[in-house]
Amino acid sequence: MPRVHSSAVLAAIIVMLSAACSQQPATPPAPSASAPAVALDPSKLPRGPRVYVTNERSGNLTVIDAQTNTAIATIHLGKRPRGIKLAPDGTTLYVALSGSPIAGPGVDEKTLPPPDRAADGIGVFDTNQMKLLRVIHAGTDPEQLAVSKDGKQLFVANEDAATASIVDVESGKIVSTVKVGGEPEGVERTPDGALVYVTSEQDSEVFVFDPNKSKVVAQVKTSPRPRSVGFLPDGSRAYVTSENGNAIDVLDTRKHRVLTTIKLAHDLLRPMGIAVAPDGSHLYVTLGRGKSVAIIDTKTNTVASTIEVGDRPWGIAISPDGRTLYTANGPSNDVSVVDVGARSVTVRVKAGDSPWGAVFVP
Repeated sequence: MPRVHSSAVLAAIIVMLSAACSQQPATPPAPSASAPAVALDPSKLPRGPRVYVTNERSGNLTVIDAQTNTAIATIHLGKRPRGIKLAPDGTTLYVALSGSPIAGPGVDEKTLPPPDRAADGIGVFDTNQMKLLRVIHAGTDPEQLAVSKDGKQLFVANEDAATASIVDVESGKIVSTVKVGGEPEGVERTPDGALVYVTSEQDSEVFVFDPNKSKVVAQVKTSPRPRSVGFLPDGSRAYVTSENGNAIDVLDTRKHRVLTTIKLAHDLLRPMGIAVAPDGSHLYVTLGRGKSVAIIDTKTNTVASTIEVGDRPWGIAISPDGRTLYTANGPSNDVSVVDVGARSVTVRVKAGDSPWGAVFVP
């Protein structure tokens, strides 16, 4: 056979490889983590009642259609969205955002990365436009909040500063700061709007302040590590969940004292979030590691029953008719929909990473 020059062979191989490669479909580029989110068109979403759930680790909001119990949107908010409240106008949501690193009880804060204070604030979310409008400065490390009865002010727990900030919504500025106990967590105003209750995890106390005077008017000792506060519709009693006390303290709101303490069966039942039935006949308490919700009869202040809902439920919301509960189950990244009458979970809806808070928007 005739001898072929090596350079010619090499050239032929290159030609064949080039032809083969040109016939293969192009490999799609890997998706970019920083790719912009697709714009959301609110008009294309189903109308009607919804449940909004904050996802602490993924920094976004899961929107659930309450008629079909399906997630219809996921919207970016910012770092560590936790507490969430609906304004009196029925269309504005306020969400506590925090740049402080996530740390469980007992973690040495010196071992954590420094907080991102630029990420701290209260996100203002419009449910008609389905987008975050702005972020209000409300002090450092906001965790939970309450809205004044007229919707003009926010009351914010600043967990790392042991303070509560009173914020003017229109200007977005802090009006005043109230000194409360260490690691403030739950914040709720009385139904008449006259007073604000703030729980102090560190001091095991509830601080009651007058928002008009920016002054603490009472301190009530509670069971260990109080978390959330719920009021009867007439405002006569407040219920305070105690995670480490495995209890719910019942407070007389006029005399600012503990009337009685509802003790739970065992240490695994850790009271966390709280929702009150519209008629005030019952209240519903998520039990964290107990994987369930306790139903409290407010006439007898006893546990009527419990419902198993999922892994470590925290935030809880209730429908206006009192028939349906929604629990945010952090470790399993879902929301349990509970039929109150049947005392059972009807469906679990997938949410983001570590769902934390929940609110029902009619």
